[in-house]
Amino acid sequence: MAPTLYRGCRPATAHRARARDWAEIQERMLVPLYDTVHDRLDVGPGTRLLALNCGSGLALLLAAARGAAVTGYDADRARLRLAAERLAAPPHIAPAAGLRPGAPDAADIRDGGYSVVTAFEPSAPAGELRPALAAIADAARPGSAVVLAGWGPPERCSASRVLRVAARLAEPRGPAVPAPRLSGRDDLEDLASGAGLRPDGSGRVSCPFGYQDRASAVRGLLSTGLFDPAVAATDQHQVEKEITEALHPHQRPDGTVRMENVFRYLVARV
Repeated sequence: MAPTLYRGCRPATAHRARARDWAEIQERMLVPLYDTVHDRLDVGPGTRLLALNCGSGLALLLAAARGAAVTGYDADRARLRLAAERLAAPPHIAPAAGLRPGAPDAADIRDGGYSVVTAFEPSAPAGELRPALAAIADAARPGSAVVLAGWGPPERCSASRVLRVAARLAEPRGPAVPAPRLSGRDDLEDLASGAGLRPDGSGRVSCPFGYQDRASAVRGLLSTGLFDPAVAATDQHQVEKEITEALHPHQRPDGTVRMENVFRYLVARV
């Protein structure tokens, strides 16, 4: 039986709990992506890094540990508070981080003098990113690197079978509620080019999803927001139950859950 998460909580309390599930369970799955991009772009002392949809700040923390000066924006204030806690914790390993709600405007980008901009959140709809990317194309320093990330091919992502639960359950709401999908072959390039950025190379990174049990896997997956349309179309308990069942083939004899996934990133230039 799936756990019933967040039910009976006030909306604000449930939102904070889900943000913490993202920070404590799910976000770490993307560390190989963060590290690969930081290596490729030589993130370190002298780097001024701007993160769009910075979430609870793990990628910012890793960049700051390399000596970069980091600034993050996110519309989710619960995740942003967790990012502030992370980046304020000792030791103070880099210049103070700036964390701000929402998205940067042209003045913020121009004044920041950023050399690297990241949009690592693979669940973010392209429509939400496009205005910020267009502002970056207009106002950032020429030659600055802008990194976009998304899911790899469905056949290389075990989680795609679980995400089909979200797509199937969201169908009663019709096309007005977009179901989650993995990135198409040229989605990142199209998003960058449409915003006025110049694609300049890409790569793929293995990001396995590993959980101590199916209950923690359900919590982590729900924290991504990818199942929100399914919850709206049915109910929380039904979604949790079907995610738990879909995870059964990925559960190992010791009770842990592991799904092999590939994520893709694109480096574009201003």
